[in-house]
Amino acid sequence: MFKNICRSYTYNLIRTRIIGNVQHLIRSTSSLCISTSTPLIHHSYSSPIQLNLTYPWSKNDRIRSMSTDDRKTGELPSTSTSEVKKHIFTNRLAQEKSPYLLQHAHNPVDWYPWGDEAIEKAKRENKLIFLSVGYSTCHWCHVMEHESFENEAVADIMNKNFVNIKVDREERPDIDRIYMQFVLMMNGSGGWPMSVWLTPDLAPITAGTYFPPNDRWGMPSFTNVLTTIADKWNKNQDELIATGLEVIEVLQRTLSEKTSEATFEEGSSEPKVAETLRIFELRFDQEYGGFGSHPKFPKVPRLNFLFHAYIVSKQKVALDMALQTLRCLGKGGIHDHIFGGFARYSVDRKWHVPHFEKMIYDQGQLMAVYADAYKLTRDSTFLDYADGIYSYTIADLRHPLGGFYAGEDADSLPSAKATKKIEGAFYAWTFGEIRQCINDNKELLVDCEKGDVEKIFNIYAHHYDLRENGNVDPTSDPHGHFTGKNILFVGGSIEKTCEKFALEKENLKRLLTLVNKILLEKRKQRPRPHLDTKIICSWNGLVLTGLSKLADCDSERREEYLATAARLKEFLYAHLYDKESKTLQRSCYGLGTNDETILQHLEKERIEGFLDDYAFLIRGLLDFYKTSLDGTALKWAKELQETQDSLFWDNENGAYFYSQADSPNVVVRLKDDHDGAEPSGNSMAAYNLLLLAQYYNDENYSKRVVRMFEFFADQKPFGYVLPEMLSSMMLQDNGLDLVVVGPKTELTQKFAEISRKYYIPGMVIAEIDPQEPEIQVYNQCILDKYKMIDAHPTVYLCHGGVCRMPITDPVKLEDELSEMFLRIPNNQTL
Repeated sequence: MFKNICRSYTYNLIRTRIIGNVQHLIRSTSSLCISTSTPLIHHSYSSPIQLNLTYPWSKNDRIRSMSTDDRKTGELPSTSTSEVKKHIFTNRLAQEKSPYLLQHAHNPVDWYPWGDEAIEKAKRENKLIFLSVGYSTCHWCHVMEHESFENEAVADIMNKNFVNIKVDREERPDIDRIYMQFVLMMNGSGGWPMSVWLTPDLAPITAGTYFPPNDRWGMPSFTNVLTTIADKWNKNQDELIATGLEVIEVLQRTLSEKTSEATFEEGSSEPKVAETLRIFELRFDQEYGGFGSHPKFPKVPRLNFLFHAYIVSKQKVALDMALQTLRCLGKGGIHDHIFGGFARYSVDRKWHVPHFEKMIYDQGQLMAVYADAYKLTRDSTFLDYADGIYSYTIADLRHPLGGFYAGEDADSLPSAKATKKIEGAFYAWTFGEIRQCINDNKELLVDCEKGDVEKIFNIYAHHYDLRENGNVDPTSDPHGHFTGKNILFVGGSIEKTCEKFALEKENLKRLLTLVNKILLEKRKQRPRPHLDTKIICSWNGLVLTGLSKLADCDSERREEYLATAARLKEFLYAHLYDKESKTLQRSCYGLGTNDETILQHLEKERIEGFLDDYAFLIRGLLDFYKTSLDGTALKWAKELQETQDSLFWDNENGAYFYSQADSPNVVVRLKDDHDGAEPSGNSMAAYNLLLLAQYYNDENYSKRVVRMFEFFADQKPFGYVLPEMLSSMMLQDNGLDLVVVGPKTELTQKFAEISRKYYIPGMVIAEIDPQEPEIQVYNQCILDKYKMIDAHPTVYLCHGGVCRMPITDPVKLEDELSEMFLRIPNNQTL
């Protein structure tokens, strides 16, 4: 199954580079190696059991740590005015701040958080560690919790034989990444929940993902797996310890060290771009966009590369693949047509049936790429999608102080009286529900089709493919959660609906907007999905980029977008940055309550930032600077880059490690080496360094980029594995596209405003302000290379290291940029 889904990084790297090195280890424990399904990736192995999920533990309630002996007391003191909670079981996770860990605080499993206490217990008692990794909005994590971790008989087996550790992958991505490599090595596929068994020295010996409560779907039951592994440990302990240590050595060599003597040659991006475009063309879904069959993820790093490749190569196929994918995403059920925002992925080829969890990292990246699509095409529908994402994140994912929460769950209660959560309950509709909503609000629709509610309903139902018996294919709904339900999906287009009903386009758009507002108000009466109130630094960096790019667009809401971005920047500086050490923190935690006084409060758990926290935030600051000309953002970006270099750079082999050298209980320092749902920290860092090299005229930055390219040179096919890094390589080879220099005048602002409206992969703006000498160093560095003409604002357009004649006239600049960067596809509508 995995080969059919992805032949990129994981297949080529894990199957070719790692398996070849450890085949003898796997054979030695072949009876212990468990191949499981991967619920994250494929829905056909889902459980038919209805979920009965509650999240009783509130952060308003604080309790002491309870040992195994006293965890059944059930009486929990509270520091709030809320009613005292009563639970049969309480474990150590009750003292954690992660919403995911708190969800498991009342399992009968004697869970530990990752740390010294659990690891020392495993060593002292000579027990294997069972490591379970997931996240709070993960549907399959909920399934396994309900089926196994809430089961006392299963918990007894776990508590007797293992030291059980829960990890929030979003809170500790370093731990997740290390052991996910092993899962991929063992099974060829991975996902969450991730289940790994470790020796007391933290070496993995076997792994899987989701396990069912009983033998089914060709998979062993979780209890059988537990008892088999415990028996193996008792009988073959020395062999398993030796095997685990060798696996760690292989992972260390393969995933941290340079494996070739390749050198970087300038101009080498061109053949890599051609190769990558050929691969993308072969895997591109011509009908529905995206790559491969199903499931489908947006994978924005690929779309970013395609836009950049089009600008550099002028190959229209690159632009067409990206725009077609964005159109189909926008029309699919993965898009929340009623309010905005996008779900994490679709289980089918058409983007119709999503896995309904909404993650902030997707919202930030999609906001940015839709803004870029608008800049390239001036198609307002792309801007509408980006604006919808903005509206959703502001309303549902933002902390009152300006940061953004991690995401919302896929599952929710179908009604206030229900006790069992089901997937998509918040988003799906019956045919009759929508008809009734329209009838009940006909006074709001009097200006649409002369108030004919039956016609209005027919138009709406046709446009969104609503069907009386539901529009979800049963093969995409193994739980039966969507039986008789509809997931809004545009199978045609605005134009086709107008043609069928003889409508003007603006009239149809107004009708759809009004009905969606009516349905939104109805939906607000439903129980909301669980909200993960963790605020992650790296993901907020992606949002900062999205907001900044959206503010670049010629939109009436620019000032609102810009103010939101500025507030986010200040939030991150105030709450996730240590001014003395100049280091970042991974996350902080809001409280899931509507009490405004409590909402203002933030909790912190001192987890040092990882590579992507630095790289993603630096990128966000560079993008924010370009749209705001706030020099403090550029100054902070440079400070963070210096910290990133000192904490993560590998002086011996090149490239950045993901975690710091002194990270406790981390057995391998990995290096991010593929761009997936998020770009890798190394790919993002390459781009950052190239821009900082221009702002500060510092060759050390660009030399570091070359060493990164050399480290990853053996990744094949390079651009398919690392599309964001190949984009940086194009920037390195072709140089900057645009530089604006000038004093702080209206003309300089006008030049910057014109330039920002276009998709320009490399753009540098230096605004000279004598009143702010503390941030003038970068201005002088720019002016050393690009001179103002007669001390007036000047623009340089460059490509391939060659610059055109300097421009000092705004009209001339607009003409030049339109010629170079604006491409409106023929007859392409949404």
